[in-house]
Amino acid sequence: MPPWGAALALLLAALALLGLFAPRLRRAVGARTLPGPRGRDHEEEVDGRGAADEFSDGREPLPGGCRLICKPSALAQCLLSALRHSAALEPRPRSWLSGPHLQTLCHFVLPVGPGPELAREYLQLADDGLVALDWVVGPCPRGRRVTNAGGLPAVLLVIPNAWGRLTRNVLGLCLLALERGYYPVIFHRRGHHGCPLVSPRLQPFGDPSDLKEAVTYIRFRHPAAPLFAVSEGSGSALLLSYLGECGSSSYVTGAACISPVLRCREWFEAGLPWPYERGFLLHQKITLSRYASALQDTVDTHKLFRSRSLREFEETLFCHTKSFPISWDTYWDHNDPLRDVDEAAVPVLCICSADDPVCGPPDHFLPTELFHSNPYFFLLLSHHGGHCGFLRQEPLPAWSHEVILEYFRALTEFFRTEERMKGLSRRRASFLGGRRRWGTLQKREISPSSHLEEIFSWKRSYTR
Repeated sequence: MPPWGAALALLLAALALLGLFAPRLRRAVGARTLPGPRGRDHEEEVDGRGAADEFSDGREPLPGGCRLICKPSALAQCLLSALRHSAALEPRPRSWLSGPHLQTLCHFVLPVGPGPELAREYLQLADDGLVALDWVVGPCPRGRRVTNAGGLPAVLLVIPNAWGRLTRNVLGLCLLALERGYYPVIFHRRGHHGCPLVSPRLQPFGDPSDLKEAVTYIRFRHPAAPLFAVSEGSGSALLLSYLGECGSSSYVTGAACISPVLRCREWFEAGLPWPYERGFLLHQKITLSRYASALQDTVDTHKLFRSRSLREFEETLFCHTKSFPISWDTYWDHNDPLRDVDEAAVPVLCICSADDPVCGPPDHFLPTELFHSNPYFFLLLSHHGGHCGFLRQEPLPAWSHEVILEYFRALTEFFRTEERMKGLSRRRASFLGGRRRWGTLQKREISPSSHLEEIFSWKRSYTR
């Protein structure tokens, strides 16, 4: 662990005590504040089960008390069937890891340990900036399964959190994906995780321009391989912005977000519980401190490193620049991850927990109307899991990883079946058309295309 990692661990370790002795900490899912009948605020107790049930009216339950919230469609039925048979969602005895703070702390604070073998590539961007791609090349497990019927392994693009910290769960997902036949690659932003900052420009919270160039390069290297994408926590803003801006030209077959921050502006303005706020803020300051001299011509570094909140840090870094200052409202007009969500053309599974201590209660951070109205978005809401945790007893991987890979497999089978049925329909139409031209068709049979439209009703809602 680097020297600053010990300081960060000590700062966040206090949260374990808060999780054990102060379970009603505000925004830690234990309670929420509601206006009282006489203008006073009162606390309304909301346990994990109640928060999950609030957003699952009319939905079929899944193993482990999870709920799938989405717009009804053929793809939703396919996904629901796959999740019902998922061993990863089977209920297990509660352990000392069940608390939301411990789930989160184990994810962010504990040292990574022996991880996968990585081969790094630096990609020079159009403005001469650099981003890094870490290809997971080992260890290669025996009996490695190939995910694509054509024999080429599918590429799995992994986007870490916006703070640039490579966590245990990200590396665990890469190892599990490698074992299941994927070719994982981790995307690192400018100045993150050892990627040099060669120009005084950092990537804003929801600006996907660098990611677009990285995806184009990945597509160039693996033109015939399917591409899937997974994001973690605050890094989901980057993935959702990319999917919204690119629409059907994104090259991505399917995407998943683990504990995504969906209402980002409100999240920054409301603030986090102080241990998380201070921990994430300290990590960002340490990461950028090495580039202080390079950034001093662009931003007020003195004010930047004296920031006392994540909002102040973000606003100083990207809004109060010396060359082109903008307002806080304008910044989010261009960086809100849901600004172009109606243009997304890729199925997205969001895995969230009702006891997330970083995002807060579901009624605060989940735009449930998005999942009820948009056929591309699916929400898997669990009672427990913390923020990006979803841990099980060692040596089992996080159950969210298993669910994501099962979701990708269900997507692949669904699209493969749809293409097969489309091919049968085209051949049938061609055959019937030929018989009509020769005048030998006395009685036309009913075309199966009408039945296909009923089976794949998702197709109509999917493109609406």
